[in-house]
Amino acid sequence: MKSNSNLRRLIRIIIGAAIYAFAIIYKTDDKIIKLAIFLASYAIIGGDILFKAVRNIFRGRVFDENFLMSLATVGAFYIGDYSEGVAVMLFYQVGELFQSYAVDKSRKSIAELMDIRPDFANALRGGVIERVDPDEVKVGDIIVIRPGEKIPLDVELIEGTSAIDTSALTGESLPREVSPGDKLLSGCINITGALTARVEKEFGESTVSKILELVENASEKKSVSENFITKFAMYYTPMVVIFALLLAVLPPLFIPGAEFSEWLGRALVFLVVSCPCALVISIPLSFFGGIGGVSKKGILVKGGNYLEALAKAEIVVFDKTGTLTKGQFKVQKIRPEGISGDELIKLASHAESYSTHPISGSLIEAYGKEIKPTEVAEIEEISGHGVVANVGGKSVAVGNAKLLRQLNVSFDEAADEVGTVVYIAVDGVYRGYVLIADEVRDDAKEAIQYLKAGQIKKTVMLTGDSKAIGEKVAEQLGIDEVYTELLPADKVEKVEMLLEEKSAKGKLVFVGDGINDAPVLARADIGIAMGGLGSDAAIEAADIVIMTDEISKISDAIKLSKKTMRIVAQNIILALGVKAIVLLLGAAGFATMWAAVFADVGVAVIAILNAIRMLR
Repeated sequence: MKSNSNLRRLIRIIIGAAIYAFAIIYKTDDKIIKLAIFLASYAIIGGDILFKAVRNIFRGRVFDENFLMSLATVGAFYIGDYSEGVAVMLFYQVGELFQSYAVDKSRKSIAELMDIRPDFANALRGGVIERVDPDEVKVGDIIVIRPGEKIPLDVELIEGTSAIDTSALTGESLPREVSPGDKLLSGCINITGALTARVEKEFGESTVSKILELVENASEKKSVSENFITKFAMYYTPMVVIFALLLAVLPPLFIPGAEFSEWLGRALVFLVVSCPCALVISIPLSFFGGIGGVSKKGILVKGGNYLEALAKAEIVVFDKTGTLTKGQFKVQKIRPEGISGDELIKLASHAESYSTHPISGSLIEAYGKEIKPTEVAEIEEISGHGVVANVGGKSVAVGNAKLLRQLNVSFDEAADEVGTVVYIAVDGVYRGYVLIADEVRDDAKEAIQYLKAGQIKKTVMLTGDSKAIGEKVAEQLGIDEVYTELLPADKVEKVEMLLEEKSAKGKLVFVGDGINDAPVLARADIGIAMGGLGSDAAIEAADIVIMTDEISKISDAIKLSKKTMRIVAQNIILALGVKAIVLLLGAAGFATMWAAVFADVGVAVIAILNAIRMLR
């Protein structure tokens, strides 16, 4: 709807401007025809502003920018300066168009974009599987979850084993092995085996529903920056109108020989000068330029109000997986015993070569050579433990500590390692382990340092990961606080707590990438999503999107937001300073209409030139 409105406004501006240009070029001595052409242009360009001004008067909101624009331009027509009246309204509408594009996009329903919303549930009824709407399933019902399907409701697993992708809820990309008795949350994805489970909560009370509700409620809590011009006009417009009225009425009453027509003319010149054209155009254009400037660095800002808020950032909160880390698990360490490291990784990768588990992919990637299927036989995958296979005539066991204990293999557990430890035994003898962990982004530490060097008071990390992994990453990057083992609701709760710590004017920024981050992105003062690999829901919920997935771009965005605000301040001082001088001269009768034009249009042009510096 907004894009259609902008298009209609643009068409009106073009048509009105064309008629305005014709009115200037067209030579005639008939003043009525000249006036009619200018009025036609004025009506097309500013008719909606006049309508809003009248409507707001009846609603009790008299002194706003619509009223001032209407009064000033109608006044210009009254004193015979038709061209000025149309020009002022034309500039105003162009500024409004820029502002409309820069202002916050209307968000689509996040719930519709959420991939975690399940479409169906496989209910087991009378020995027959029926595909039904999740809303129709009741507590205690038995459902079947096939490989590749979303878990539709919160359940307890009663039959089957599998790997579960929990990244939608925890942000943790490493799948979790589950077996009978485990609790499974809706919104996760079943990867490998078929599961039978008992429903513990109705869909309305399930985790996936709660996440959707959190996003929608958080969006309602979102504070929206009030338009600067409207706030300014609340005070500026009444003062200008009252002073112009006094200027027209009082001198003829108290100054001998003063003519009402002369002072009425001064008052109308005063109104034309007072029109906040420079502010109306340059302020949104400054934000528009700022948004364009940051976009060149791969940063998408959804509205000028978010750019303004970012300049006041005090606390920056990060998700871990996919934000500070790459979200891609790789072999970080190889510790062989009685065998070479190359041979250890070769045996492990061959044994895991038939598995679809992400750990298998990490081992094969670390091996970096062609896997020879002919060397692998007698593969036995032990769910929740690992794999045992014959590789080149050797019995190779690859898995967790539970696997080696089950096989009665003697080994020393690597308890101090942070990450997933994969143990390898060959022919019943322990031969070492491989550490697989998520990699910290190359620019993450630099990004934290830049933020601390600026005016950021605190950096915080929220993660669904274990305490050991979370604290190690936080220490490695120099983050001030870390909260671990969190679900989406917990993250929102922590952000609510951190919001209380900032100053009255300060802002809290949250940086995340996953679907599970959408509620927090919506709740924070400014939500920043990693757009290259981030989920659609996170990008939709965020106010700012880092399209290049470079975490260091956040400091660039903050620097450019501060520069934008400096340019905005310069334009405000310029516009108000010049207008104040010309207003005083106009009231004294020394300001001509040319001075009024300069104070209005001239200052606007200077302010616009200053504003477009942001595009560089």
